[in-house]
Parts: sequence; C-alpha cells; structure tokens
Amino acid sequence: MNALPQIPESEAPPAVAAIYADLRAVSGVPVVNLIWRHFAALPGGVLDWAWAALRPVMASAELAEARARLAAAVPLPPLAPVNFRAPVGARIVIDAYARGNLTNLLTLTGLRLWLDGARPPAALTPSPIPRSAPKLRPLPRLDSLAPEVAASVRALAARHDGAGDSVVPSLYLALAPWPELIAALPCALAPLLVPDTLRATRTATANAAQAAALLPNPGPPPANIAEIRPALDRFTTLLIPDMVPVCLALQRLL
Repeated sequence: MNALPQIPESEAPPAVAAIYADLRAVSGVPVVNLIWRHFAALPGGVLDWAWAALRPVMASAELAEARARLAAAVPLPPLAPVNFRAPVGARIVIDAYARGNLTNLLTLTGLRLWLDGARPPAALTPSPIPRSAPKLRPLPRLDSLAPEVAASVRALAARHDGAGDSVVPSLYLALAPWPELIAALPCALAPLLVPDTLRATRTATANAAQAAALLPNPGPPPANIAEIRPALDRFTTLLIPDMVPVCLALQRLL
C-alpha cells in the first residue's frame, strides 16, 4: 500500500526540503500531505510549479474564510459520544490534518479549475504567516507497525473507495502511535463509514470545495503537466473529500 510515488519528508533532497519547509510555514500545517509528496516525485518541475502557483493562495486572508465555509458545509451524520479520552498528541495530529485537508482541498481544487480554464476574479489579500504549529512525529511506514496496528490501519484505509489498494490515508498512519485510538475509530466513526453515507458526504464535500475554491494565477505550466491531472483529480474528488469529514468528525467527537 502507499504505492503512489512520493518523496517522504525524511528523504527530501535540499531543493525539495526547502519547498516542504515553506509549505509548512505558509500553510500553518506541520506536515506535508501526500499530494505534495507525490508532486515532488513527478519529473519536470511539477512541485516547483504547483507550489509557486498556490503559495499566494495559501498566504491569503481569504483562505481562512474559505476553510470555515467549507467546514460548515460538510454534512456529518449524528455521532454517538465515545468512551475514550484521546491523548493530547493525537488531538494535535487530528487538528493538523483537519486544517491541512481543508487547505489542500480548497487550493488544489482551485488549481484543477484553473487547468480547466477558469480564471481568478480578483487579486487575493496577503495575510501574515501563521504561528508555527507543534511538530508532529515522523510519519511511520506501514510495514514498521505492529501487525495488529497495521491490520487496523489497512482496514480503515479499505473503507475509502478512492484509496483502493494503493494508498493509506496519512492520518491513519499518523495516529498509529495510539493503538487504542486506531482500534476505536471503526466504532466511533461507524455512522460516517457506512459506504453510502461516506460516498454522499464525499460528494457533498467535493461540491462545497468547488464552490468555495480559491483560484491561483500561475505561470505557464510545465511541459509534462498531463502527469499532474490523474493525481489532482483523484485527490480533489475522492481522497481528500473522504478525509475532510473524518477529520471534522474526530474533532467533534474528541
């Protein structure tokens, strides 16, 4: 699993590491999400172009408003209280991924719309760079986890149609240091993880993101821009819209 080509943060060469550091600083998210790690693995300067295009969007005052609108538009099913107290570290992880998924969904949807011919209506308002978020533990590899934890992570990933057999959502790996929480998630999130409910929530989230997306004003795309589209479409219509409701549900529960 996680066969999608990527350059992990721990293995990034200097030029890529510099973009990763800027991405963390400007977004206020202490982790580089999988879509960006995948862009780094694509040839032809895809990461450089995408980050140059989306940096002004992530650094805009309008993004915080768009995040709030998108979060409010996600239709979560009723969730029963859980008899589990999440450790502070796990709450920090969930908050980081909630912010990161909302941010990436809005900005990357905007990039997809730009590639489809849409253009931004006006210049964005620069915003101060947010305070540094608490650092997270390095993302563990699936094959480094205890067998029972790895099995729980795989089972959660299998609930997501867009993940298929090649992607484990990074949130589940980031929560793996708390096995009791990982084991509690299928029950805690049961109303959301019903297949029809998750699909409907995903569709509503993707549609809300398209309505609230902030469009970039990038320079000419690289010659191999076609390589970006499969991942961009998959992440903005399947993978991230699946995980935004999960993060918001966990924030509400915990």
